Amino acid sequence: MKDEGSADPSVWCVIVNWNGWRDTLDCLASLREQDYSNLQIIVVENGSTDDSAERIRSAFPEVRLIETGKNLGFPKGCNVGLRAALADGAEFLWLLNNDTVCPPDTLRKLVRRAMASPEAGLVGTVLLYAHDRTKVQAWGGGRIRPWIAFTTHFHAPTEFGWNCYTTFASVLARREMLEEVGLLYEGFFMYCDDSDLCLRMQKTRWKIVMAEDTAVLHKEGASTDRSQKPFMTKVVTVSTLRLIRRNSRFAVIGMPVYVILRLGNRIVRREWKGCRAVCQGVIEFIREPMP
Repeated sequence: MKDEGSADPSVWCVIVNWNGWRDTLDCLASLREQDYSNLQIIVVENGSTDDSAERIRSAFPEVRLIETGKNLGFPKGCNVGLRAALADGAEFLWLLNNDTVCPPDTLRKLVRRAMASPEAGLVGTVLLYAHDRTKVQAWGGGRIRPWIAFTTHFHAPTEFGWNCYTTFASVLARREMLEEVGLLYEGFFMYCDDSDLCLRMQKTRWKIVMAEDTAVLHKEGASTDRSQKPFMTKVVTVSTLRLIRRNSRFAVIGMPVYVILRLGNRIVRREWKGCRAVCQGVIEFIREPMP
């Protein structure tokens, strides 16, 4: 995929896989078709308990496979790949979920938008539902209210201003921005890492811009299933409380309000396992040492 004589900036795509080789192979197949000459790919094999590593290595020998040996969580797994790519001189870093499929011109459009906008630290992608390509899952990202970590997705062209974020299901990051702002916060196991980095970036000169002509298909949540719902509820609770503590000036108010709303929503729906999971998340958060 790399052409040493190309004038295209070097891009390294970082994908994290955990027990999701089928989706990862579909994603990699779409990357193999990208009409961009200077692309390298890293797959971080994040402690899968199936034969993901063997299947990925066999089907895509050109891909750099880094095996962590255990499930580090999404942000820490991403950072393993990001550090490797930065060490190899990547100019841009494309964070991509393994449950996405990218049209052949996706990366060229992302890089073109980044090159046209020197202030762009992050370039967002239009995400469509894989099961219904007529519907926008997220027009790049959305808005977040840090005091309570309430988020809403954009579904149509919108200006990315204060307290906005772009989803890291597919995002192109500029090397210089990551060197200035830092990588993903590893205190999250899953979720909130994208919002946190975007909120940190807002305090600097860097901006979020959109590649409005992209259209990446996203299966969303392919690495989880319904049997994991209580666990994921706990993880989201812990991550969101950490996000509020890190980014809100009113965290002492926002955190209890968030918990009350989250519990109340499940009580109304009589989701008692969900209530228990929220409480477990709160207890885990309270017991952890302050960063």
